[in-house]
Amino acid sequence: MSENIEDLTVEWEEGGLVTVKELDKKVLSKGAWSTIIYKYQDFNNSKQEYGPPKFTIRRYQKRNGIYSQKSKFNISSFDQAQQVIDALDGWLKEDA
Repeated sequence: MSENIEDLTVEWEEGGLVTVKELDKKVLSKGAWSTIIYKYQDFNNSKQEYGPPKFTIRRYQKRNGIYSQKSKFNISSFDQAQQVIDALDGWLKEDA
């Protein structure tokens, strides 16, 4: 993987084509266990274009100076992303 959190990415290239394009990322936590949320697009071979933005949350563990991915959660649609936002917003308001 990587030694620096800034170098971690979900971007993926196959045969000179970027099949997963990273659009943005936010580091949510740093340390021995780090969490990053990414905004990305998958390339649709049949349409020869990138699909709608998606989101993924990745957890990394840093061991012996190297980050390795330990878990992930993919948010596959805007509707699902909004449901996560609404749930968190409701819980935050309850606990405020």
